[in-house]
Amino acid sequence: MEVVQTARMLLSRVTADDLEAVHELHSDPRTSVYNPAGPSPDLESSRAMLDLWLADWAERGLGYWAARPLTSPDLIGVGGLRHAVVDGAEVLNLYYRFHPMSWGHGYAVELVRAALRVGGPLGTVVAVIRDVNTRSLRVAERAGMRRDRAIPYGGVPSYVYVALPARRT
Repeated sequence: MEVVQTARMLLSRVTADDLEAVHELHSDPRTSVYNPAGPSPDLESSRAMLDLWLADWAERGLGYWAARPLTSPDLIGVGGLRHAVVDGAEVLNLYYRFHPMSWGHGYAVELVRAALRVGGPLGTVVAVIRDVNTRSLRVAERAGMRRDRAIPYGGVPSYVYVALPARRT
């Protein structure tokens, strides 16, 4: 789904016009503390990353969204699903990153829940999270995911979280 509306956000397919906002988000050292590669060093690095995301949408019809509050056109984060191989398995890898100004307001949990609704019928949804990233671990758990296993990922200890199956009533 290219556009998803949650209670407080519009999640829409990233576009080339999002480059400056994506770079601002990914070049901020506060948002990259747990990224083994560190912050995005320059606009060209961010462009290469965004180009991969755009290719996901073009080739697979699934990818990362730009997250904007319903009340503003400003990008406050990015996230969603992309096809990936994690620990030898083909999965839908869940990703989310928000501007520090929007931390602590539940936006990440809201985006993750939307991604789980979209991705659940399409395959196994996982989130690979650094073992020391307690905020992100809590987001995954609050959104209804559970820790499955520990793996080295990108050269650092990480946990694989998986979506819990929907309850039948």
